Amino acid sequence: MSPSPGRVVGIAVGALAILGIGVYGPAMLLGPLPDVTITADAERAAAPASVAVTLPADDASAVALLGDDGEITPVAASADDEPSPIGGAAKLVTVLTVLDALPLGPDDDGPAIRIGPEDFTDFLTYSDEGSRALRVSPGDTWSERDTVRAVLLASSNNHADTLARWAFGSVDAYVDRANGWLEDEGFAATRVVDATGLSGGNVGTASELARLAALVVADPALAGMLEGTSTSTPTDDRRVPDAIAHLEDDGIRALSRSYTDEAAISFVWTADIRSGETDRRMVGAMTGVDDYDTLDPAVLAAVEGMAAASAPIEVITGGAAYGTVASAWGDRANLVATSGRTDAAFGAAADDAVIEVEPFATAPAGRAVGSVGVRIGDREVTSALELDAPIEDPGLFWRLTHPAELIGAFLDGD
Repeated sequence: MSPSPGRVVGIAVGALAILGIGVYGPAMLLGPLPDVTITADAERAAAPASVAVTLPADDASAVALLGDDGEITPVAASADDEPSPIGGAAKLVTVLTVLDALPLGPDDDGPAIRIGPEDFTDFLTYSDEGSRALRVSPGDTWSERDTVRAVLLASSNNHADTLARWAFGSVDAYVDRANGWLEDEGFAATRVVDATGLSGGNVGTASELARLAALVVADPALAGMLEGTSTSTPTDDRRVPDAIAHLEDDGIRALSRSYTDEAAISFVWTADIRSGETDRRMVGAMTGVDDYDTLDPAVLAAVEGMAAASAPIEVITGGAAYGTVASAWGDRANLVATSGRTDAAFGAAADDAVIEVEPFATAPAGRAVGSVGVRIGDREVTSALELDAPIEDPGLFWRLTHPAELIGAFLDGD
């Protein structure tokens, strides 16, 4: 006897129900859960304020930080796009080029340089012009050290020519050698046409003058002359006045200070600044300044700005929540920075914090699930992010009553 149609339908429905329960239940119980939703805290992630270094808007200016390895880190520059006359700062090129060819030890006098008629004529000419000059007489003998000191500290124009002729045979030969040295050292804008800087054809940018300052400070012989730490005694009592000194009472060591009609006031300097518990050294340059009433406050403001910018700022706050995670079933937890981070920005603008979290569905409290990072210039500081509360499995009832979420998680996993 054949079963009735109704019985067949009933058996089929029952079989499908049993099959459905057999498949649905395990699928819901064992299937993957959807990942948590991550929300960043926009206010907490906002970039920390950094101190900007103020420089004159109209005059070419630049300041930079010197590292322990002698490397220079530019911090700020203004009105510094095109090369312009650099005045007596060209003498920094003179001494660096000569010492590159004829090195001088920190306490060595170096070879003797005999003063000839051309050197004496230079002294008379520059003196008559009212340009800086230091007395020499035919037949005098100056050591290389004393001559370099005269160029660097007294900004003596006749000694600059004497040094160039002695080292390279002529001023023209020096100019060729100096410009080659500048190219080799990567100076794209700085070029010289004489050894003194009196011509408007000696040009450069404030940023490159700051680089020259770094090279001067890094040279042990020149640094000793500037700081007065050399144990060498001036030959034949060749006393050289420190004619470039300026703002010494404010802790500033001038490396070059000059005035020419083309360049106006040109000033290159170095100073020590306090960075937390550590002293750091900076260099700076300003050209095209009309008068000292403008220069002095601008230099002091730049040094004070560098000191303020060097103070460590809190970039990442340890224990602060930089965002939250939330599960589809209602569990929530904060993303907490495990470590605080500080950094001296030196005027570089900090970016907003960036949160990176690996996808997950459940995790215990205290697990590191990602990181927070803040970029400052070419540096980045980071801290791990951990959960301050658990994200737990939702349990049987939620799984059985939310098939769409589980099916979506399964498909996303594929």
